[in-house]
Amino acid sequence: MDVNAPALSPIAIGSVRLANPVVLAPMSGVTDAPFRRLAAELGAGLVVSEMTACAALAAGKRNAKLRLEPPGNAAHVVQLAGCEARWMAEGARIAAGEGAEVIDINMGCPARHVTNGESGSALMRDLDHAVTLIDATVAAVNVPVTLKMRLGWDDRSINAAELARRAEAAGVKLVTVHGRTRCQFYTGRADWDAVRMVKQAVSIPVVVNGDITALEEGRAALARSGADGVMVGRGAQGRPWFPGQLARYLATGRKEAAPPLAAQRDIIAKLYEEMLAHHGERIGLKHARKHLGWAIDIAAETANAGEDARKRWRGHVLTAPDRRETLRRLDETFDAFAWRAAA
Repeated sequence: MDVNAPALSPIAIGSVRLANPVVLAPMSGVTDAPFRRLAAELGAGLVVSEMTACAALAAGKRNAKLRLEPPGNAAHVVQLAGCEARWMAEGARIAAGEGAEVIDINMGCPARHVTNGESGSALMRDLDHAVTLIDATVAAVNVPVTLKMRLGWDDRSINAAELARRAEAAGVKLVTVHGRTRCQFYTGRADWDAVRMVKQAVSIPVVVNGDITALEEGRAALARSGADGVMVGRGAQGRPWFPGQLARYLATGRKEAAPPLAAQRDIIAKLYEEMLAHHGERIGLKHARKHLGWAIDIAAETANAGEDARKRWRGHVLTAPDRRETLRRLDETFDAFAWRAAA
């Protein structure tokens, strides 16, 4: 055990006990059931669904219902977004009825199409209203409810600690804090130190999020925030193994390199096939493109292939017209990277 690593206690969300303190973040268009299943298989302690709009779920929209599919090999956590108590309650009831073991409320998304509808991080501008949504969600279900937020709307309204206190009083069992304000979006660096004020304000577990893309960053985020766990978002794009690697690093202090290129190829090919089965081939081909691109970027980095080669092989795979040709070109690409790495 690394003596410099933070001492971490097991995290429980009601009756749901995390396998380890590393959580895969909810990411729209990314953390569908196949990706969550893969990240859990590779060692993530908890995986969270894409943000699902409650009103769309209540209306029976196909895409919203598809987001409720469980990973199958891990606790089923569904993140919900909304701005009206009745829809939050209804969305929570539907999700729990479909097997969700934890409901997570989104009060952190900075995207304009979300905040313009007074959802996501826009709710941090009116904590009284935010708490009515929390109350409605908690009252609607018998499963634990968690909350994801930012530090505040902007630098003049840092109110994450106050929202966390009120959320705990309303029955929320865990809070996750991204160390930026909404107005920062993803610019600058996440302020892990600022998350400490949330940890000091509540007795429930706190998870720190933002800019955790390397093993050392995960440990630093925990040390500086005092949090109980870490949430990995963009750091898992193209690297579904990274949350598991980080969990093992926090437990043992031992660093792991990226998997060999042959293993990386098998991982992305498996994800690709499962995404096409999940979404249907027509839609799945579009959804999978970003994952293929990220995987090629990581493989090029592993092979020290250089920017020109990365772009060339990325284009080669992403312009393939169908599933069979995509897999053939993926093989070619990884073979070329393996040859480069061995040269």
